Amino acid sequence: MKGKTCIVTGGTSGIGEASALALAERGADVAIVCRSETRGIQTRDRIEAATGRECVRLFYADLQRLEDVRRVAAELDSAFDQIDVLLNNAAVTMLAREETPDGHEMTFGVNHLAPFLLTHDLLPKIVQTPGARIVNVASGAHKFATFDLDDLHTERRNFKWMGVYGASKLCNMLFTVELARRLEGRDVRVWSLHPGAVSTRLGTNNPGLLARVIVPIVGIFFKTPAQGASTSIYLSSDPDVDAPNGTYFIDEKPAETTALAQDLDVAARLWSESERLVGLDVGAPWV
Repeated sequence: MKGKTCIVTGGTSGIGEASALALAERGADVAIVCRSETRGIQTRDRIEAATGRECVRLFYADLQRLEDVRRVAAELDSAFDQIDVLLNNAAVTMLAREETPDGHEMTFGVNHLAPFLLTHDLLPKIVQTPGARIVNVASGAHKFATFDLDDLHTERRNFKWMGVYGASKLCNMLFTVELARRLEGRDVRVWSLHPGAVSTRLGTNNPGLLARVIVPIVGIFFKTPAQGASTSIYLSSDPDVDAPNGTYFIDEKPAETTALAQDLDVAARLWSESERLVGLDVGAPWV
């Protein structure tokens, strides 16, 4: 990975930090997109101390805000001559319905619309980099999705957090499938993955007993962040990954998904609706 540039969103804790550290240890230069300056600096210092070199650059963005996504994408594009890996890792889970400042349901907005727009804005640079990779961290929770293309913001249905979170991860997978179709013939790899049940900060943004007590206790029985990051690291760095674009991975191996997660018509319709929601020209070429 020496000489390669890797972008990791949500890289200041959990799977994201473990992924960033592993990529840096392999010789890559890592750009971490994060919200907190304090955690960003602490993470940078830990990684650079572990690797013994200056290899981390921090870029700040609140992925709830599409304006921030556009700004940080422009900063990343300006900062680097090449982008070898885009690891869309950042995610939230909400126990009650909230909206982003742009009026999107929070889980859907952060987990799907933000990486969708970030990928769009960085794609021209990515396709110019031979052998570049786009890796989307999805989840086995997509099997529990309560998904409705006509109610992506969960405005008309009861808000059930696991179904909403699963739907956002299903969107990650449908995005991967459609992006793979659109990149056919390009020297870019695009895959999604399930990291497993991992003890991370996911969910601790919520108030109350669940976030403060239950999440940490349950986390004892989960994978460590380093274990959960293994497939992200594999897909981002291993030169011998041999799988078609759009493939979904578990434990560094291709895995089966639901029929819905592979539905090309649904993927295309979600793509068009996502373009509309983030303010892109619907149907316009990305590259």
